[in-house]
Parts: sequence; C-alpha cells; structure tokens
Amino acid sequence: MIPVKSLDWADTAPERALTLPARYFYDEEIFKAERERIFYPAWHCIGHVSELAEPGQFLTFDILDQTIVVLRGDDGQIRAFHNVCQHRGNRLLEARRGKLGSVLRCGYHSWCYGRDGGLKSAPRSERLPDFERKDYGLKGVRTEILGSFVFVNFDPDAAPLSEIGKGADAKMSAYLPDLANMTLIEEVDVVVPANWKIIMDNSIEGYHFGLSGPVHKELAALIEFNQYSLEAHDKWWTYIGPSKPDAAVAYGAPLDGATWQTDSFFNIGIWPNTTFYCFPFADLCGTFLMIPLGPEKSLLRFGYYGPKRPMPEVTKACIKWMNEKLGPEDIQLNVTQQRGLRSFGYNQGRYLIDPERSNESEHLVHHFHKLVHQAVHARG
Repeated sequence: MIPVKSLDWADTAPERALTLPARYFYDEEIFKAERERIFYPAWHCIGHVSELAEPGQFLTFDILDQTIVVLRGDDGQIRAFHNVCQHRGNRLLEARRGKLGSVLRCGYHSWCYGRDGGLKSAPRSERLPDFERKDYGLKGVRTEILGSFVFVNFDPDAAPLSEIGKGADAKMSAYLPDLANMTLIEEVDVVVPANWKIIMDNSIEGYHFGLSGPVHKELAALIEFNQYSLEAHDKWWTYIGPSKPDAAVAYGAPLDGATWQTDSFFNIGIWPNTTFYCFPFADLCGTFLMIPLGPEKSLLRFGYYGPKRPMPEVTKACIKWMNEKLGPEDIQLNVTQQRGLRSFGYNQGRYLIDPERSNESEHLVHHFHKLVHQAVHARG
C-alpha cells in the first residue's frame, strides 16, 4: 500500500501547492509503483539511428531489471528484442554497443539467432520431439523514432510515441537542423546517490541558475536569461533561451570562426526521463537520461552527438565544461537534496510559481510532479 494521506494533491492550484511529500523521493513502495506504472510502460531512448547504420550494429539498454537489444537487420529494419536467450534465460549481450557477425550467439549453450531475431540453430535440438525453431525466436519490443533517436517500449498497449510527443519532433528539428546527420562523439555514465526525480527537477527550473553555484552563473551569462521560457506540453516540455548575441567567448574558448547548432540554449524533455539539449554556441545535440537504479540511486547517461564535420574548439570545450564543471555542480546539488529529504525537519515546501510563469518559476517542476503523482496513484 502506497503511504499517502491525501490523493487530492494534484488538484491544488500550482501557485498555492505544496511540493510532493519527501517520501516520494525515497519510499520503497512509491518506487515500486513508479517501476510498474511509469518505467515499464514508458518510451525509453536507446540511441541515435546513426549508431545502427549498418546491418548487425546493435545497442543494448538496461532499465531496472529489464534488458533490451536493438539492432539493424539484413533487410535494413531496426528491431528491438528482450536481451535474453529463449533456452534458459541467459543474457545474450553485455556490451553497450557493437556489431554482430552473421548471428547473435548465446554464450551458454550456443543457441544462435539471426539479425531478425529468429532462432537459426540450437545444438542437439534435433533430438527433441515437436521442436520448431520458429517457436523460439527472440521476443520483440516496440520501437519508434523521434528526432532521429530510437525509442523502445515494453507495453504493447502504451500510446504511440508519435502521439505522446506530438510536436516534439518538429521542435527538435527547428533548433537542431543537423539532427538526422549526427554521430556519437562520446557517452559518459555517472552513478549518483539520488532519486531520479530530484535530478529531473533540477534540470527543469531556472530558479537556481543565478543562486546556486558559479558554473550555473557562467551558463546564465551566455543566454538572455530574462527571455528564458519554460513550457509544458503534457508528456513533453521545453525550456529555451536565446544566446547572448555579443558573446565572444564561451567555455573558455573563442567563438570566432566557430559553427553551432542553434542561437539558443535549447532543451526538450520527453516523459518520463529523457532530455535532449544544446548549449549556447555548441555544435552538438546532447542526450541526458535519468535511469533509476533504486529509490535513492540513479544512473545519469550523458550522450554527445555531433554533425559530420570538423568539431569546433568551442564545442570540445563545451563537452569538457559539462563533464567537469556543470555536471558535477548539479550532481552535488542532487546529493545534498537527497540527504536533506530524509530529515525529520522537512516534509513539504512551496513551489516558487509566479503568475507570469517567468524564467525563474518552478511551474515545470509542478507539472512534472503532477504527472508522477497521477501515474503512481493510477487506478486499475
């Protein structure tokens, strides 16, 4: 039973609402409900289509106790499967990415699967009565493409991603014109002792930009912060601000002669835990996944994708700045908040939501919490 005193939280006016109770960020029962009602039925970003350009190329993805493999077939189709052999349940692939030979071979008993997921061979199975290879192919998982990124979903009844994210694809294309022609630059995984929602909350408000740490002030100085706008579109949201037109240096590198994706600080979030973004003056698209490992532990996956042209020095500097400065500053905020939420001296606070829904308002945090609350307490 989820320990909650009142289910009318989501009906309170945002400007007057108290934040989600602290237990939503560490309670085992709430996390169990999130696993079943948020993450298993959700669309999860696996990687960019360029990582699956050739037949046999694959990506794996783990979410909680589930593991998936996505691969390009000989017929050019991208397919996703549960990453498990149909003999005795052995995990098939451990690598995050790579390229298969002609078959996907189980390392336990050498059952082999084609690139279409069909069982090609199973040693000694010819001795079994009524054994049909066609009955033991890999189990498929739904796939869709959004903004040239591949998503998967376990739930056969989940709403299509094209419906959930209607309009998001066009928004991404408007700010990231080279999106379809990008390739992976780097991927960084960081384990953080904090609930996944704490990390999301931090990313979708500008209230702390000028108040928390020096690196956030550096970021705010690169954009027209008074024009920073945060908008909710049900299961997706954006936070965007134009870059400073007179900037000459960013991330310690000169802008002279550089190219970049957009004249804005662009961010778009897809429910529940995927963010695509581009920092000012950077020639890339970043991905930011908040992957839950437990009630108070998350894996942050930072992906950097760039167009097929020489990378400007300012973009290299931006990636280094993100990995070594902004990321760690944000993570420290995540850790200290997680610790504080366990205090006997705190349960709920107030969202800083102003009527104008300004650049410093926390209305996106409230919107996100409302989606979480509705999912956790869904009936049926």
